[in-house]
Amino acid sequence: MSRRHAAEKRQILPDPKFGDLVLSKFMNNLMMDGKKSVAEDIVYGAITIMDEKGQAIATDDEGEEGSTSSTGAAGSKGLSIFHKALKKVRPQVEVRSRRVGGATYQVPVEVRSDRAMALAMRWLIGSARKRSENTMIERLAAEILDAANDRGSAVKKRDDTHKMAEANKAFAHYRW
Repeated sequence: MSRRHAAEKRQILPDPKFGDLVLSKFMNNLMMDGKKSVAEDIVYGAITIMDEKGQAIATDDEGEEGSTSSTGAAGSKGLSIFHKALKKVRPQVEVRSRRVGGATYQVPVEVRSDRAMALAMRWLIGSARKRSENTMIERLAAEILDAANDRGSAVKKRDDTHKMAEANKAFAHYRW
């Protein structure tokens, strides 16, 4: 990491179907070996499955943060389920290691919004990859539906992170 200045953020383009920046970032995280078309097929397939299966989920009609939909994506129930799941998986606090006087403490710190979104995406994708469904499309759709319903291993990861921060609340005065 450079000491002189922080690296500038790269501008990403919105996804071609819905015009959503968050969905495009999610596809980039899902992509392996530069195969973006495969990642797009997986994400769009998962959204169509969520459209079909997601009738049982009552989604809020709140304005989802980071959603820049201009091509009629507001009608897509699967996209709103995706944003709801990401919102539920985002961590509020995490622990960071801090070395003080020869001892290492796990210090709870609040998570920046961009890091929280990155962690939520990473946890959703990692949890989906570990599932036992047949195709990645089915795994991703099932994990996102579980996260939207407050279950699944991505939500468990968030809860474990919050519990760890709560357990180390005594070291909060070491925050920098």
